[in-house]
Amino acid sequence: MMDRLKQAADQTKVTVKLPAKWLGMYGDFITKNGGAVGQVEGALRSLTYILPGRFRESELASESLNSGVQLLSLYHDSLLSRAIAQSLQHRKSHQTPHNRYTRFYCQKSGTYRRTAVALQVVQYTELLLEMMSKRRGEKARWRMVVCLETVKALCRLILMRLTNSRPLLSPPMPEREVIEEKSEEELIPSPPSERSERSEAGSEQWTMPRTSLTLPPLPSSEDISSYLLSKVLTADDIKPPKALLHRTSGLGEAAEILYIIRPVIYAAAMAYWCQRSDGSRGKADWRPWLLGLSVEYGARQLAKHDLETRRPGGARGLTQLERDEIKKRGWSLGWWAMRGAFYDNVTRGAILGFTNKLKNKPLVDMVGSIIEDYEFLWDQYYFPTATL
Repeated sequence: MMDRLKQAADQTKVTVKLPAKWLGMYGDFITKNGGAVGQVEGALRSLTYILPGRFRESELASESLNSGVQLLSLYHDSLLSRAIAQSLQHRKSHQTPHNRYTRFYCQKSGTYRRTAVALQVVQYTELLLEMMSKRRGEKARWRMVVCLETVKALCRLILMRLTNSRPLLSPPMPEREVIEEKSEEELIPSPPSERSERSEAGSEQWTMPRTSLTLPPLPSSEDISSYLLSKVLTADDIKPPKALLHRTSGLGEAAEILYIIRPVIYAAAMAYWCQRSDGSRGKADWRPWLLGLSVEYGARQLAKHDLETRRPGGARGLTQLERDEIKKRGWSLGWWAMRGAFYDNVTRGAILGFTNKLKNKPLVDMVGSIIEDYEFLWDQYYFPTATL
């Protein structure tokens, strides 16, 4: 009896160790082939562009595939981020300001990392959850939309609190960086005769015969300026990660909070007016659209006023990371043309007119058909045009 129990325990240990071993092997594969994995993910995402409208309930299958690829990509990002963090301890490597800032807080605070991951997971699955809830009716769909927007707003408020009232970045986690692996030829030194022949032949790098050290390749004469500029350190490169975003207070903090809760206000207004049965125009009603746009524009103006009055130098004192985030938020205002009443009353007609002109024309007809397929998503669902 005891022998059988020992055998069962040994088998249990083996079955527990195998998945861990497989995960370790999978992680090593992803780390060493980051570029190829990115290409595979891109190919899978491209399928989601052509699936809608091809068969019954194709939008649900397309979004299921898209959400699965995004979640898998999030796991791959965590694997690559760990490998990059380890490599940065042994060598200096240039990072983007966004990655420096977000990686600093992810390593400093476990709560920040977990909250950011939760926010990313909700963003990757929100449209799929909306599609599934719509099967139970419009009331269930709008309840799900408001609930998801509330969860995302709470996550962003927590991130803002953890960063001492600094503005939020999108995305809140480091973006993917591919680790450059040295080839076997670079790791194994070649014989002196081969090194001299390669150097004399004008190879990309020159190997010194005595020390066997290699010098980096020189740029072409037409690209010297860009080469030198890439080696220059800017003020943002030497700043600590915290200093890449300034803290907000007063009107600036109020503007950031207003910007964070704007999607909740707009979603709640859409849910209210779309479900009214007193002759309201539903989605074509201008009141929710005007309310949402006013809140976002008001938050933008408050932040601009606070920047000009409180920050020394105004806009000239912004870091590159702050400029990029402000520019990104400015471009996101254009998505209001694809939402609510403006889409129903203006944009939808323009899109239909454009696609009708492309019909019965070679090649461009395919572009028109893809736009028509996505017009269904823009018209029937909330999250395809959401920016937060």
